[in-house]
Amino acid sequence: MPATLAEKIIARAAGRRKVSPGEIVTCSVDLAMLHDSGGPRRVKPILEHLNAKVWDPGKVVVITDHYVPAVDAKSAAILDLTRKWTAQNDIKNFYDMQGICHVVLPERGHLSPGQLVVGGDSHSPTGGAFGCFMFGVGAMDMASVLVTGEIWVQVPATIRIDINGTLADGVSAKDIILHLLGRLGMGGGDYQTVQYTGDSIASLSMQERMTLSNMAAELGVQTGLIAPDETTAAFIRKAGGNVGDLSAWQGDDGADYQITHKVDASTLEPHVAAPHSPANAAPVDQHAGVLINQAYIGACTGAKLEDLHMAAQVLKGRSVANSTRLLIAPASTWTTTTAASDGTLATLTEAGALLMPSGCGACAGYGAGILANDEVCISSTARNFKGRMGTSSSKVYLGSPYTVAASAITGRITDPRNFLRGDA
Repeated sequence: MPATLAEKIIARAAGRRKVSPGEIVTCSVDLAMLHDSGGPRRVKPILEHLNAKVWDPGKVVVITDHYVPAVDAKSAAILDLTRKWTAQNDIKNFYDMQGICHVVLPERGHLSPGQLVVGGDSHSPTGGAFGCFMFGVGAMDMASVLVTGEIWVQVPATIRIDINGTLADGVSAKDIILHLLGRLGMGGGDYQTVQYTGDSIASLSMQERMTLSNMAAELGVQTGLIAPDETTAAFIRKAGGNVGDLSAWQGDDGADYQITHKVDASTLEPHVAAPHSPANAAPVDQHAGVLINQAYIGACTGAKLEDLHMAAQVLKGRSVANSTRLLIAPASTWTTTTAASDGTLATLTEAGALLMPSGCGACAGYGAGILANDEVCISSTARNFKGRMGTSSSKVYLGSPYTVAASAITGRITDPRNFLRGDA
């Protein structure tokens, strides 16, 4: 019987020939990812209460990203606990202050097609870009996984989003997902899985696919899957990971999708999401001219190497407006190193950008870059909920790195195509 990619991965993890939407099955976990905020400090007391140990330290990855670098005694203590717990439990896959977990995990070769992966963060669906069924869990579920190596899963129905056509200059994967959020809302999914298909998806780089899968969380689905192909394989090989059999992890012709949404990528414009929801998304011209105090390029969905390349394309030879500030927090130390070697960082800083450490930072309201009362920011991050990046009276608009960079130049929300085609 034909099966979706999600059904194939779950069936394999459950030791079943097939599964059907709505079934509850127990799955073996291939990999568990924790970070400093929701990881050791939350699961440690649970495991101690149970007098239990980590089932397989080799299948656990711990990454510090939320509280780095420490800015006060509380954040320093959280990082200290994370480091000590990781060492005590003999977890070798530990990446301390190397970047944001959703970016570092694939960069270091930990993701392979067909895996079932749990992550202690809501944006764990990023792993779906690699053909993994990866989803976020809370501390109690993560503690259970750490003890047993298993988790129960209700098999989700799959929503297919078929995207075809060539993106115009200045339009990126971020604009695709903002368009979808404006069209479907944050309740577009209800425990389902999204699978992205179409020739537009096939033409996207892995980092752009990661943006789509990452923000499947905002659509309200469990994960955002993309079937692996040679683009996937090339990325994994470069990262030192295991490609496996790509053909085994494809959705079958005739598989049952709950609904199919179609998108003509060639018609898409740069999009912006207004406060206080990613679903308040519309073409940029509906918000053009809104004055901003800060432009922020950061987070797992908006500061990967290609995101910095987008910003540099707009900023090259131009300057940030005196009325605003542009903060850039690369998604990983690898991103920073590579962007330094290829000249991207020089382009950004010469334009007036301020370079910040790799980590979640202002996206989640940590450390430097948070907003004061009534300040307005345009950000390449995934969420713009009230008070998330600072005070409750501040306002955050979401856009692509292209749009954030263009807005930094003018000091107001601006269509990046004006700069890319030389009109400004």
